[in-house]
Amino acid sequence: MVSRRLFICTMLLATAARAFCEDSKVTQPNNGLADQQAYCQYVTEQAAAQRDLLLTPNAIAGVTQPNTGLPMQFVWGLSGSVSNVRKAILTTDAARRSCELYNATTVAQQSIQYALPGLEKRALEHRLDLIQQASVQLDAAITTTKTMLEAQNVTRPMLFSLETTKIKLGADQADTQTKIAALYTPAPANAPVKQLVAEKQRSEVDEQKALDKLNRQNNWDISLSIGAHQQINPLVSNSSPYGAVTVSYNLASRAINKHLDQAAKSYTSWKQVQENDVASNAAILKSQVAAGISAQASRLKFLQEEQKLVENNLQLVADPDTTAALDFHNQLSTSQLLLGIEIDDASFRLDQLQDFMESNY
Repeated sequence: MVSRRLFICTMLLATAARAFCEDSKVTQPNNGLADQQAYCQYVTEQAAAQRDLLLTPNAIAGVTQPNTGLPMQFVWGLSGSVSNVRKAILTTDAARRSCELYNATTVAQQSIQYALPGLEKRALEHRLDLIQQASVQLDAAITTTKTMLEAQNVTRPMLFSLETTKIKLGADQADTQTKIAALYTPAPANAPVKQLVAEKQRSEVDEQKALDKLNRQNNWDISLSIGAHQQINPLVSNSSPYGAVTVSYNLASRAINKHLDQAAKSYTSWKQVQENDVASNAAILKSQVAAGISAQASRLKFLQEEQKLVENNLQLVADPDTTAALDFHNQLSTSQLLLGIEIDDASFRLDQLQDFMESNY
């Protein structure tokens, strides 16, 4: 009767745990990234295999010679562990936390890795628009100069100067298009860098807590064994059931748990200073953006000062009445056109970097 009760309790406990684990199956976030989905599938299957191993009772069979002088006996039955049932649940939870951490880390890493290339690509696209606008203005000036050349009001070197500027714009346009084509920038995350890093660090804490709980289950156990035994020397046809309950507890549990807690804290501290970790890379990105802001501000200031000099000279030849004055006016106008591209480019880059800094840090 005792053996039958033990068997029923064991099977009910295993069935309930299996149902709980099926309901708590690791889910995979639908984030559209193949590597994240593949990793989550991997840890899901690993956890499922370990869960099934822990939940399924072991079949046992063997021959024993009691030390009380009794005849040799053949023993068979099932054995299970209450601690294994708890481990099965925690293993599934640990796999889920591992999946969440991988997803958070991947999103944060990509956001940091492609932040500057994304800003550069948008700046180059804006520069391309500026070049196209300047080309339209320059084409109009070339057309006017050609008309004046046909009327012999200007010299051919004056037209060549404008055409040389056109060549520079064409080369700049081709170079800009080449740079845009060479940049790979995936869709950015819809969250600032500081939030992505915080989510990644929070996922690390959750994963460590899950692993800590799983490791603590090794400190205790309640083993259940049920079955039957039969005398084989001399052979007796009748068999009798047996059942056993064994409780074990590791005497170093308190020290072990203390070390596990310290390990979790040490892991968090290590990840904050790890050279290739997200937190460290986010700090590096912040310093790079700050340096870029300083460089673009200096560049913009210099270009604006040069633009003032060109504008002052243009005022001197606002109404050219000689060929030399008209030639000088055209040279200043083309310089102003090129400076306008550089100034708008520097201003756009500066605004981009400042907005990125404010929104992400």
